Amino acid sequence: MAKLKLQANPADIDYSHPRGLMKSQFADLLSTHWILQHHNILITGPTGCGKTYLGCALATQACMQGLSVRYFRMPRLLETLTIAHGDGRFTRLTQQLAKTDLLVLDDWGLEKMNLNQRNDLLTIMDDRHGLKSTLVTSQLPTIQWHKTIGDATLADAILDRLLHNSHKLKLKGESMRKVMSEFTESDHSE
Repeated sequence: MAKLKLQANPADIDYSHPRGLMKSQFADLLSTHWILQHHNILITGPTGCGKTYLGCALATQACMQGLSVRYFRMPRLLETLTIAHGDGRFTRLTQQLAKTDLLVLDDWGLEKMNLNQRNDLLTIMDDRHGLKSTLVTSQLPTIQWHKTIGDATLADAILDRLLHNSHKLKLKGESMRKVMSEFTESDHSE
């Protein structure tokens, strides 16, 4: 039901890669207490630093604890909501999302939102605020999220519900995909 993008095993997380991930902090998040307390997680950092993998690892851990999880890439969620308006499923879909223990929103801020998308996102965040947890991954630092939402008033309302009571993981460093690619190429050149 979670439809996670990656099968990410929490035991396989690489803490040695220099990306600013502290094992003790992440181990605490793997306990899932933050979900039971209805807190959020915001994972930001450059392309390839493992944001999606870490988000999916936390979601996998939540599933193993019997919690309900749904994963969406932001562009796909916004498209799904638009279609749901057209075919009459919008209310049912937002009610399902409101009941989900952990909603994972991957690739936040890739495109600027239109008015309908902003309103839909506010509906989702308002329904979940203080009742359920949301995990967001983004290449953009949180200070730039306001601009990607587009409307100052709606951005304030959405981010107020998302940023407060959130744990922030600010990753850095070189793409792990690039490092793994270089490692694989060196294996083949021997």
